[in-house]
Amino acid sequence: MVKSMTGYGSNTTHLENTTITVEIRSVNHRFLDIIPKYPRTFLFLEDKIKKTVKSYFARGRIELHFDIEGDNFKNKIVVTDWALMDQFVQQLQTAKDRYSLKGDIPISILTELPDLLTVVENEEKPGELQEKIINSVAKACQQVDEMRIEEGKNLLKDIVKRVSSIRDMVLLLEERREKVTEEYRLRIKKRIEEYIDDSISIDNARIHQEIAMLSEKGDITEEITRLLSHLEQIEVICQSNEPIGRKLDFVVQEMNRESNTIGSKSTDTKIGGWTVAIKSEIEKIKEQVQNIE
Repeated sequence: MVKSMTGYGSNTTHLENTTITVEIRSVNHRFLDIIPKYPRTFLFLEDKIKKTVKSYFARGRIELHFDIEGDNFKNKIVVTDWALMDQFVQQLQTAKDRYSLKGDIPISILTELPDLLTVVENEEKPGELQEKIINSVAKACQQVDEMRIEEGKNLLKDIVKRVSSIRDMVLLLEERREKVTEEYRLRIKKRIEEYIDDSISIDNARIHQEIAMLSEKGDITEEITRLLSHLEQIEVICQSNEPIGRKLDFVVQEMNRESNTIGSKSTDTKIGGWTVAIKSEIEKIKEQVQNIE
């Protein structure tokens, strides 16, 4: 199945006085790159969120944005390190006794000592809310996936059309290739006749040898065969239910290699023109493949 790598989805979930909206944007990327953008209070859910996203996508840059309204994830509490505080108070009392210091130890000094008091976000997360968040992420992912599938259908139509166009031109190349040898023969014979006296007989064996050498040098039979094979591979790959972007990218690169070889081998203007057109269609397919998962 052909899927695009671009899409958008969102879902909103509610629980008591808390509302959480999940937005997901997906764009092209060589691999699967998940970028969650949420407050630190969501770190405890990061593994579950990423696991959920991976169940839907194989490639693409996936950005998740969370908008939170309510108190469940915004409460903060003060955490006291009592063991460390006991040590501070004990050491202060020891210093007071050792140096015969007078007066009470002010309570304010404790607030100025590092690591004794820490303000943190409340870690008590209702299990029901956690479940709702993951379900919300899944529903947003499903929307993105549906959009990617729909866009993939359009990409597939365009690729199929261009594959058909390339096949038609490759068949023209194949037909033209069979005529090129005869044109070589007539061209060589004409040149020989122009530069020798009519009384001198033409060595037909030498002419055929020259024709054979030129034909072998410019033979594009193998390249045509491989191009047709690659076109069949694209059609088969596009029917797969697995992610196909990388496979298509490899086949398109091979097609481009074959078309370049044909262009460098042949001196025939018609073959050259068709080859340029084929390369143009291959380049357009390559651009579309960059969008496919």
